Amino acid sequence: MKVSRLIKRRTVANEAADAGRCSVNGKQAKPSVEVKVGDIIEVRFGNNVTKVEVLALSQSAKKEDAAGMYRLLQGEEL
Repeated sequence: MKVSRLIKRRTVANEAADAGRCSVNGKQAKPSVEVKVGDIIEVRFGNNVTKVEVLALSQSAKKEDAAGMYRLLQGEEL
Protein backbone atom coordinates (compact mmCIF):
# COMPACT_ATOMS: atom_id res chain seq x y z
CA MET A 1 0.00 0.00 0.00
CA LYS A 2 2.89 2.31 0.67
CA VAL A 3 4.54 1.84 -2.75
CA SER A 4 1.23 2.56 -4.52
CA ARG A 5 0.67 5.48 -2.14
CA LEU A 6 -2.77 4.14 -1.31
CA ILE A 7 -1.64 4.79 2.27
CA LYS A 8 1.28 7.19 2.30
CA ARG A 9 3.26 5.86 5.29
CA ARG A 10 4.25 2.28 6.02
CA THR A 11 3.57 2.69 9.76
CA VAL A 12 0.03 3.94 9.07
CA ALA A 13 -0.56 0.99 6.72
CA ASN A 14 0.68 -1.45 9.40
CA GLU A 15 -1.52 0.18 12.05
CA ALA A 16 -4.59 0.03 9.77
CA ALA A 17 -4.00 -3.68 9.09
CA ASP A 18 -3.38 -4.45 12.78
CA ALA A 19 -6.62 -2.65 13.69
CA GLY A 20 -8.61 -4.78 11.22
CA ARG A 21 -9.37 -1.93 8.82
CA CYS A 22 -7.83 -3.63 5.76
CA SER A 23 -9.03 -6.63 3.84
CA VAL A 24 -7.81 -8.47 0.74
CA ASN A 25 -10.42 -10.35 -1.28
CA GLY A 26 -12.91 -10.04 1.58
CA LYS A 27 -10.59 -11.49 4.25
CA GLN A 28 -9.03 -9.42 7.02
CA ALA A 29 -5.41 -8.68 6.12
CA LYS A 30 -2.32 -8.66 8.30
CA PRO A 31 0.52 -6.23 7.50
CA SER A 32 2.58 -9.04 5.94
CA VAL A 33 -0.06 -10.26 3.46
CA GLU A 34 1.24 -10.62 -0.09
CA VAL A 35 -1.08 -9.34 -2.78
CA LYS A 36 -1.29 -10.39 -6.42
CA VAL A 37 -2.47 -8.65 -9.55
CA GLY A 38 -6.26 -8.88 -9.58
CA ASP A 39 -6.68 -8.83 -5.78
CA ILE A 40 -9.28 -6.49 -4.30
CA ILE A 41 -8.06 -4.39 -1.36
CA GLU A 42 -10.50 -2.58 0.93
CA VAL A 43 -9.37 0.03 3.47
CA ARG A 44 -11.74 1.54 6.06
CA PHE A 45 -11.04 4.82 7.86
CA GLY A 46 -14.03 5.95 9.90
CA ASN A 47 -17.05 6.04 7.58
CA ASN A 48 -14.87 6.14 4.45
CA VAL A 49 -14.29 2.92 2.56
CA THR A 50 -11.81 2.76 -0.29
CA LYS A 51 -11.86 -0.33 -2.49
CA VAL A 52 -9.27 -0.91 -5.23
CA GLU A 53 -8.21 -3.63 -7.64
CA VAL A 54 -4.47 -4.34 -7.91
CA LEU A 55 -3.30 -3.79 -11.51
CA ALA A 56 0.48 -3.97 -11.09
CA LEU A 57 3.11 -4.76 -8.46
CA SER A 58 6.48 -3.09 -7.99
CA GLN A 59 9.14 -2.74 -5.30
CA SER A 60 9.21 1.01 -5.93
CA ALA A 61 7.32 3.54 -8.02
CA LYS A 62 7.56 7.20 -8.81
CA LYS A 63 4.79 9.35 -7.40
CA GLU A 64 3.28 9.97 -10.83
CA ASP A 65 3.30 6.23 -11.68
CA ALA A 66 1.90 4.98 -8.37
CA ALA A 67 -1.77 5.56 -9.21
CA GLY A 68 -1.39 3.21 -12.19
CA MET A 69 -0.80 0.31 -9.82
CA TYR A 70 -4.47 0.10 -8.86
CA ARG A 71 -7.97 0.90 -10.11
CA LEU A 72 -10.38 2.66 -7.78
CA LEU A 73 -13.60 0.65 -7.43
CA GLN A 74 -15.29 2.52 -4.57
CA GLY A 75 -14.62 5.50 -2.35
CA GLU A 76 -11.95 8.16 -2.57
CA GLU A 77 -8.20 8.01 -2.80
CA LEU A 78 -6.69 8.25 0.68
